[in-house]
Amino acid sequence: MRNAEVADLLVEFADLLEARDVEYKPNAYRRAAENVRDHPRAVEDMAAEGEDAVAEIDQVGDAIASKIVEYVETGEIEELEELRTELPVDMAALTRVEGVGPKTVATLYEELGITTLDELEEAAEEGRIREISGFGAKTEENIRENVAFAREAGERQRLGHARPLADDVLAFVRDVDAVGRAEVAGSIRRWKDTIGDVDVLVASEDGPTVVDAFTDWPRADDVIEAGEQKASVRANGVRIDLRVVVPAEFGAALQYFTGSKDHNLRVRNLAIDEGLKMNEYGIFDISDVEDPDADQRAGERLGGATEAEMYEPLGLPVFAPEIRRDTGEVQAALDGELPDLLEREDVRGDLHTHTEWSDGGYTIEEMVAAAAECGYDYHCVTDHAAGPGVFGDAGLSDDDVREQAEAVERVREEADIAVFHGVEANIDADGDVTTSDDLLAELDIVIASPHAALDQGEATDRLVRAVEHPHVDVLGHPTGRLINQRAGLDVDFERLAEAATDAGTAIEVNANPARLDASGDGVRAAVDAGAPIAIDTDAHSPSEFEYVRYGVHTARRGWAEPADVVNTRDADGLRSFLDG
Repeated sequence: MRNAEVADLLVEFADLLEARDVEYKPNAYRRAAENVRDHPRAVEDMAAEGEDAVAEIDQVGDAIASKIVEYVETGEIEELEELRTELPVDMAALTRVEGVGPKTVATLYEELGITTLDELEEAAEEGRIREISGFGAKTEENIRENVAFAREAGERQRLGHARPLADDVLAFVRDVDAVGRAEVAGSIRRWKDTIGDVDVLVASEDGPTVVDAFTDWPRADDVIEAGEQKASVRANGVRIDLRVVVPAEFGAALQYFTGSKDHNLRVRNLAIDEGLKMNEYGIFDISDVEDPDADQRAGERLGGATEAEMYEPLGLPVFAPEIRRDTGEVQAALDGELPDLLEREDVRGDLHTHTEWSDGGYTIEEMVAAAAECGYDYHCVTDHAAGPGVFGDAGLSDDDVREQAEAVERVREEADIAVFHGVEANIDADGDVTTSDDLLAELDIVIASPHAALDQGEATDRLVRAVEHPHVDVLGHPTGRLINQRAGLDVDFERLAEAATDAGTAIEVNANPARLDASGDGVRAAVDAGAPIAIDTDAHSPSEFEYVRYGVHTARRGWAEPADVVNTRDADGLRSFLDG
C-alpha cells in the first residue's frame, strides 16, 4: 500500500499551492491527504480501477483523483513538478520549523534563496532573516532556536506512519513457511511516539530463505542490503531491518532488541548481582566461568527461547514492552506492584469526535452508527466551538450548538447506543474558555482545548485555569503539539495533574497519531496524582476510531490501569463522572 506516500505528495501539493496564495485548494488537498492515508484499501489498487474508484475516498474529488491515478501510473504529477520548479525548496523540512509556514518558505526563497534547513540555519545565524520586511529579530531568533527540532524530526517517523507498515510486514513474513515466530522489536514495539527504523525479528532455522522472501516483499521500494541472516529494505520512506535468529535464542533476542537500553541495563545489572549473564543469546549461569566475556554463550544456559525464560531466573515477570523504560518498573515488579495495564477492549466509548457540523466529514448519524459498530456503549458529539485558533468558519456559534443539540436528540431517539452532546471549546492565551458559561452549562460534556498561542512556551498556569473551570470535563490535547511539526506548549504535568485531580477534570490522551497528547510521561504524572484520564480519538471520520489503539498504548506507557480512564466506565458511570 502506497497510501502514505501519496498522502505526503498531496500535503506537499497543498503547501506549494498555499505558498502561491491559492485559496481553498490547499485545505482540500490536506483533507484528501488525511483520508488517503487512513483509507483501508491500497490506493494503487483503486487507481488501477480508474479515477471513479479513487474518488470514492472521502474528500477526494475528481481533480485530486485524476492526479493520484497519474502518479500511480507514471510516478509523477505534472502539475506538482511545475510547482516544484517554481519553488525548488525542501518544503517538508522547512515547514517543520516552528512558525515557518508555506508562505514564509516562499518569502525566504524569494528574498534569500533559501531552499534547505542548512541554508535557513546559516541565514539565521548570520542575521540575514531579520532584514526581510515583516520578519524582525524575534522571528529570526525563533527560527534559529527551532531548526534543531526540525532536523531531529526529519530523522524519525511518527508511530502512526510506521506502525501500519510494521503490521503489514509482520503479516507477510509470518506467512513464510520457514518462519517460526516473528515480532517487531525496538521503539515501535514499545509504542514510542516516533521511531527511527522498523526492526523485525524472526525465529527460523533457514535464514537465507527468510531473507529472500523478505527482500521480495511487494511493498519494498528498494533493497538496502541483504545477507544470510539480516536484510534491510525501504518502504514508504521507512527503513525496515530484518534479523533472523535460531528459535532457541528468539526470546533472548526479542528482549534485548526491544529495549529500552536503560531497562536492559537495569535488568542486566540485577542478573550480575545473581551471578548470571543476560545478552541477546540467552541467560547464563556464569558462577563457575573464569572469563564470561570471552564467549557470549559461556556458562550454563538457563533459557532464551522465550522472554519469560529471560526474566524468570531473576524472579521477574515479562514486562509489557510499553513500560520498559527504567522508570521504576523493575523495582515495582520485585515489590509485586506492577500495574494491571489498560487494554484496548476496556475502552467503552469516545468522548471527543467531530461531524460535518464543524470540520468533520460525516453526519451525526454516520458517526454514531460507526461507534456502535466498534462495539462502544456510547458516543460523544463534540464539534468545534468558534474561538481562537479554530480555522475559518469551522467553529460553531452558541446558536449553532443549540441547534445541533436538537439534531443530536433526534439521533439519540433512534440510536442503539447512548449519545452525549457537547462541544470542543477553546482555551485562549490567558486560560479563559471562550464559549459562554450559559451554553456550557446546558451540555452533557465539555472538552476544552488549546488551539491558539501554541508557541507561548511555559503554559502551566493557563491550563490549570482551564481545568479549574467549573464546566470543563476534559482538557483536550493539553500541549497542542503536532509530532515532528510543532513542539507545542511547555507544561509542568505534575502541577497540572494535581489541579486536575482537585477539579475532577480528565486529562486527555488524544489518540490521533499526529498528537499522542498527553504523552506517556504526562499520563504517568496524571496516574501518580490520581487525576482522571480520557482516551479519545478526536475522530473526524469513522475510520479514525481505529486511532484508539495509539491512545491505549500511549496510556500504557504511563502505567494507566482501566480504573484511571473515565471512558472505561459504562454510560451510567460516565454520566456520574460528568455530573460530579
